[in-house]
Amino acid sequence: MNITDYNVNDSSINTDQLKDHVYLITGAAGAVGSAVAVALGTIGATTILVDRNSKGLDVTYDLITDANGAEPIKLELDLASAGIPQYEEMAELIKTEFGRLDGIIHCAVEPGTLTPLSQYPMELLNKSLLVNLSAPYMLTRCCLDLLREADDAPVIFTSSDVARQGKAYWGGYSIAGYALEGLVQIWADELEINTSVRMNTLDTGPVRSILRARIFPGEDPSTVPAAETIVPAYLYILTSDANRLALRVTGNR
Repeated sequence: MNITDYNVNDSSINTDQLKDHVYLITGAAGAVGSAVAVALGTIGATTILVDRNSKGLDVTYDLITDANGAEPIKLELDLASAGIPQYEEMAELIKTEFGRLDGIIHCAVEPGTLTPLSQYPMELLNKSLLVNLSAPYMLTRCCLDLLREADDAPVIFTSSDVARQGKAYWGGYSIAGYALEGLVQIWADELEINTSVRMNTLDTGPVRSILRARIFPGEDPSTVPAAETIVPAYLYILTSDANRLALRVTGNR
C-alpha cells in the first residue's frame, strides 16, 4: 500500500479524462461539494448530487445547468439518519439510471462544536460519527460493486488537519476524522490487488463556507480561500494520473 502526501498547487490537470463519467457527490449543497460538482458538470461529467438541503441542491443544480453542464440528478438525503437500506436503494438507482459509477466524492460534514471532550454533548458526538464516518463508509460499501466495474474508480474522503493530528476542542469531528483516515488505509490495502477502486483522503485546508463561519464567527471570511481554489486537487485525484492508492492530498494553504 502506497500512502503519499501530495500537494496540489496548480490546475494543470487532464480534465478530458473526466468527460462522460458519472460521479456521486455528498454535501453537494455545501461550499466544497457544490464547487466540485459545478466543475465536473461543466467538464461534461454527470453528477449525482446528495445533500439534506433541498434548496442548496437546487442552487448547485442551477449553477451546473446554467453553465450548459451535463444535467445532474438531485437526491435529498440526511446522512445523520440514513442507513444501509437507503444507500442500497441509491446504488440500485444509479445502476438502473446509468449502469455505471466512476467515483465518489465525500464532501458532507458535521463539524460539531469547539468544546472540551469532558463537556461534549453526546447527541452531537453521535451525529458527528454518523455523518463524518459511518455514512461515507456505508455509502461506499453499498456502491462498491458498481465501482469495481469501472476502469478507474477513485473515492475521495474529505479530511482535515485535525483528522491527522489531534487538536484540543475538536471533539467528534476530530475523532471521526482519525477513524476515517484509518478506514481509508485499511480499504486501500484490501483493494490494492486486482481492483480499479482507489481510496484517497484530501485535507483541503481552511475553506470559506457557512459551516466554517459557524465554528469561527469572528473570522473575516475574506481571509479564507474560496472553495473553488481546492477544486483542482479533487479533479487531480479523479484522473487516472493519480494512480496511487491511499493518496493523502493536501490542498492550497
